[in-house]
Amino acid sequence: MRQTVAAGNWKMNKTPSEAKALIAELAPLVKDAKNKVIVCPTAVCLPAVVEAAKGTNILVGAQNMYFEDKGAYTGEISADMLLDLGVTHVILGHSERRQYFAETDETVNKKVLKALEKGLCPIICVGESLEQREQGITADLVRMQVKIALQNVSADQAKTVIIAYEPIWAIGTGKTATTQQAEEVCKTIRDCICELYSCDVAESVIIQYGGSVNAANSAELFAQANIDGGLVGGASLKAADFSVIANS
Repeated sequence: MRQTVAAGNWKMNKTPSEAKALIAELAPLVKDAKNKVIVCPTAVCLPAVVEAAKGTNILVGAQNMYFEDKGAYTGEISADMLLDLGVTHVILGHSERRQYFAETDETVNKKVLKALEKGLCPIICVGESLEQREQGITADLVRMQVKIALQNVSADQAKTVIIAYEPIWAIGTGKTATTQQAEEVCKTIRDCICELYSCDVAESVIIQYGGSVNAANSAELFAQANIDGGLVGGASLKAADFSVIANS
């Protein structure tokens, strides 16, 4: 049985002191959650959040990392730096990274390989734009993103990754894919992994839905056969809302 995972992507929000306060508010609300709970603050907030989350069931993820161990890469963060802080997960290939910061399928793959090499769990984001959905190429595009992201990833490694399906047109817009649309694409992702590796591997992979997940729709989404939780944006910044999602 796959565990449901509720991960909060805080994006570029919260100062370190605000982040610490949010964890203090969230921790008692999710202490009995059967789902895995992850929060992903900005890099400058990671030390404060890791410290605040000690002794709780909240895991901490980063929003990005680089694929080299060290060097002249101004502004970048390595896997070793994240591990030294106590980070366990890292979001890779988010559509905002692809759209605003020139992330490509190939760089996502390099980052996935480095994360797995170092023992970080990658949360790999895939998803289509509204134009691509209207063109009818959602399945083809998402399959391509999954295949490139997992290139040179072994079957045993693949079992440990999390894949987040995030339709770009539903991120931060208030629009949400229908439950049927979300389930359909998540099943496409699982079928693709089955073809790449085996159905045993595919059944082990956690596949999340992301895109305006909120307290009102999370239970219905998470109840679907191929949706194993959510990568949550705005709602993860409110302890009350995120706790409902984490307990869905």
